[in-house]
Amino acid sequence: MDLSEAEQADVIATADALADAARAAILPHFRQGLLLTENKLTIGFDPVTAADRAAELAMRDVLARRRSRDGILGEEYGHQPGESGLTWVLDPIDGTRAFLCGAPTWGVLIALSGPDGPLYGVIDQPYTRERFYGGFGAARMHGPHGARALRARTGTTLSQAMLASTFPEIGTPEERRAFEAVAREVRLVRYGMDCYAYALLAAGQLDLVIEAGLNPYDIHAPIAVIEAAGGIVTAWDGGPAHPGGRVLAAASPTVHDAALRVLNGAL
Repeated sequence: MDLSEAEQADVIATADALADAARAAILPHFRQGLLLTENKLTIGFDPVTAADRAAELAMRDVLARRRSRDGILGEEYGHQPGESGLTWVLDPIDGTRAFLCGAPTWGVLIALSGPDGPLYGVIDQPYTRERFYGGFGAARMHGPHGARALRARTGTTLSQAMLASTFPEIGTPEERRAFEAVAREVRLVRYGMDCYAYALLAAGQLDLVIEAGLNPYDIHAPIAVIEAAGGIVTAWDGGPAHPGGRVLAAASPTVHDAALRVLNGAL
């Protein structure tokens, strides 16, 4: 879906307003002692806090004022249909477990998506004040070191690659075996970085992120940022990743193709 320059500018400004609103709602809760937490699961632990809900409500309020014709898909409050053919895909705190532990690897995920996937995305880390943007032909970030362009790195082979995933016990036993087959081939593996790993891939710090069991709101913003920075994000079968599920993000075609072959050879 093509948007005019004026529409693109409004999307960019709206995404910034959403990220600002989420920061303001979340930061008063971070590292402030034991948080009131609910568990979404009867087996296992999938936490949600007042900060998650406050941030999503704050973003929905911004959209009601600025872009009321667009749809919304949020982790905490579900799907709100729109009329424009565009949908804002929101994860108010991706990495609530890290948030509860006081680790600054969680983030706010914001994407504007059309029928074929993400058009523009933001990964925001409020505590470190880093914001990563991607879409409409540009990828950039700003943070403590100022502003700069984002560019995924090239020239790395699979044996030189640095790989990240949120959980070592990724997905099903079959999916974990496939992930471990790739992990044995790379130089370094890091766990527990949540959406921050995708931001670091776009910034040229990592080469691969491999995960399974994702929802659309987990991956739409990372897709937009990484692809704008020159990287690749697909499903494990090489198809589109925006529906969620099994996701492979790579800094370059060389690393992507090599990881894809190992993953599928192990399934």
